[in-house]
Amino acid sequence: MQVLQMQMEVRADPAEVGRARRWARSRLAGTGIGVDEPLAETLILLISELVTNAVVHTGCPAVLRMLFPGAGGSAEAAAGMCPGTVRVEVADISARPPRRRCAEGDDTGGRGLELVDGLADRWGWQPEGAGKRIWCEVDRGEPLWAGAFEPPRAVTNRA
Repeated sequence: MQVLQMQMEVRADPAEVGRARRWARSRLAGTGIGVDEPLAETLILLISELVTNAVVHTGCPAVLRMLFPGAGGSAEAAAGMCPGTVRVEVADISARPPRRRCAEGDDTGGRGLELVDGLADRWGWQPEGAGKRIWCEVDRGEPLWAGAFEPPRAVTNRA
């Protein structure tokens, strides 16, 4: 299976989060994902959270990658990915593992990994060299809530 892989260098600056969102949005058009689709919005939010974690909590530069199986690229990059899955990765040079925090009601931070856990179909992290890679995957299938707002059909009981 072929994979299209795109990557961006991210400086250790919180302003880079906005740049990463703009970069990712501009790259989605060539992948068959419309920028107004719910999938695009989900991917942009996941990217925002992972890049924020990298630059704010580590103070280190990072590399953002988006991988799209079946869209061209190398078979090696596709190892372990399902067709129709989009993978987002952020690699940094900090060996400190990601840590989930429990945000209280008015806290303005501490919800990033909870959002990733709720939005992604899978996520995790792994050591990479002297640092780590945090990744998440979103399946491109029909959303679970599709049809939730359609009126119910009449059912006739023939008992």
